[in-house]
This record gives sequence, structure tokens and C-alpha cells, in this order.
Amino acid sequence: MVAAAVILPPDCDDLACVLCGVRDSKLLTARKREALFPLICTTALAVGIGMASHHFIDRYRIIKATQQAMWMAVRNLRLVPHCLVIDALKLPEVDIPQRSLIKGDVRVLSIAAASIVAKVFRDRLMIALDDYQPGYGFAAHKGYGTPAHRAALERLGPCPAHRMSFAPLRKMANSGR
Repeated sequence: MVAAAVILPPDCDDLACVLCGVRDSKLLTARKREALFPLICTTALAVGIGMASHHFIDRYRIIKATQQAMWMAVRNLRLVPHCLVIDALKLPEVDIPQRSLIKGDVRVLSIAAASIVAKVFRDRLMIALDDYQPGYGFAAHKGYGTPAHRAALERLGPCPAHRMSFAPLRKMANSGR
């Protein structure tokens, strides 16, 4: 699980123009996300990245892992934010004023920018993982449950990087494989 926090300059009148291609990462191609990544990083006042391991996800589940990664992203900012605007979740243990917005990555530029940064960072991790765990196709499917990924799991079983709470692996474990 990878999350990012982005602080954009509040006094930039043409920020929407400078970051005109920035939108929810799920609405962009990998090529467009890669092109926007350096623009976001150079335009932002601060960028922080946080992660939660597959072990953390297996133990505490995805929502808690997402909150953990988000909190780490905030902690990794080089500036302390005055407030947090977060996509869908709240960070209950964070002592910073915050606002949770459903579909925030579509509605708020800084959340959209953070979604791109997190997605590009995660995709790069998965491409690197492909070198250490060949045969699974991580560089192609980025760890998502595609037919190719499921076929690799059937053929090879899980590797140390897999989270056992991933539905196909739970199913395999329950069937005694």
C-alpha cells in the first residue's frame, strides 16, 4: 500500500494551468502519470510518501493499512501542513485538522496530485519487484488481480511479497493448495 501527501503552493494564481493535466490517477494512462510526476514534484512545496507492508495489510486489513500509509506520507512531508484534505478517509490518530471528501481525487487538485505520485511510486516498486520475483509479471500487471497474475499464482504459488489476504490466495489456502 502506497499513499502520498502533496502540499501545493496556495499563492500560485495559475496553478490549475500549470497542473492542467492533473486528475485522479485512475483516469490517466501510465505514460501520462509518468509525465506529470516530475511536474507535480517540482511544483509542490512538499511531497511525502508512505507505505504499509503486505504483512501490515494481512494483519490489520486494507483500511487501517491505508490510514497507516497516509499518516506516514504526512510525516514524510518536509513541511507541516496546516490541515489535511483526504480522499474518503480520516486519520483518527492525527492531531492536524482534516477534512475527508468522497471522490476527493476527482474534486481537489492536491488529492489528485497525491494520487498520481502514489500510483507512479507504487508502479515503479512493482517494476523493480519483477526483477526479484521473476515469472509473476509484476512489471506488467503491477500486482493487480489480472488473469495473468492469477495464472502466475496458480503456476508458481505466492512469493514472499504477496499478501495472503489477497482473495485468490485466501481461496487457494482454503482449498488446501
